Amino acid sequence: MDIAEASARDLSVEIPVDSTKTPQWFEQALTAPRQEGWVDSAACPIHYFSWGKPSNPGVLLLHGFLAHARCFAFIAPLLAKDHYVVAYDFSGMGDSGVREEYPDEVRLQELIDVARETGLFDNGRKPTIIAHSYGGTVGLTAMEQCHEQFSGLVICDLMTLRPERLKAHAELSGPPGSQDPKRPNRVYPDYETAKGRYVLSPPQKVNEAYLYDYMAYHSLKEVEGGWTWKFHPSVFGSGTDMHEQLLAQGKRIANAPGSIVIVYGEQSELFDADSADYVRECGGGHIPIIGIPDARHHLMLDQPVAFASVLKAILVMRS
Repeated sequence: MDIAEASARDLSVEIPVDSTKTPQWFEQALTAPRQEGWVDSAACPIHYFSWGKPSNPGVLLLHGFLAHARCFAFIAPLLAKDHYVVAYDFSGMGDSGVREEYPDEVRLQELIDVARETGLFDNGRKPTIIAHSYGGTVGLTAMEQCHEQFSGLVICDLMTLRPERLKAHAELSGPPGSQDPKRPNRVYPDYETAKGRYVLSPPQKVNEAYLYDYMAYHSLKEVEGGWTWKFHPSVFGSGTDMHEQLLAQGKRIANAPGSIVIVYGEQSELFDADSADYVRECGGGHIPIIGIPDARHHLMLDQPVAFASVLKAILVMRS
């Protein structure tokens, strides 16, 4: 495990020069002490950050599709006073290495390897998984196959629609993850052009413009000839039938072993009040479901402080 200590960071490295004005809480979160490192998982380097004391109850943060651990970099410090928090980049995304394909068993092994190597299993208290969007499917796999190693799973706005709504959504937006995995990412001549092509999925405005600027900046990297995306196109050949997985989502959540909590944005296109009813109808009446007002799918970009507060409350109840 390669670890680098970072107790104080230059905000000019963290925040893009074209950023909208940033509030004090955000700047304080980004300068909070954290460690950065890489874990080897089946010969693939997996990049991670950690915050807080390893002796505290553990939290493992999982990001969404084509995203990266930095989408939690301003949320994790708000949780780290009483918890040991780890966020990592899935292989093929962020600053982690690349594989030929990414089936569920590979994603699960990455999760276990990161948790083990960062010490989340070492203090005698089971860590909690908090997973946004696509990360929720990885979290569900962990609960299905090794839930006894975790205190529970918090699923954050994972796409969950009735089959008829899923069909309508696919007809309107196309199947998820439909890019050709063999088509290389485009290289843009400069950062401004590349940023202009950054679009959230599903497309949405964000309540906090500086967070959009932050996410766009850390989703790109400078390469020979310009700027391109950090994610590798191979992730679109995941080895998993995402449409079939989405069809089974409601029942899968309802039947997952262990403790499950759902958090969603009340204005989300991918999980809404009807989705909550659908999960209950599938047998998930025992699952607490919490909506965050004035938030869409990307909870951390719309209501970051409210999102962190909800997560803190859930974690307190587990401690």
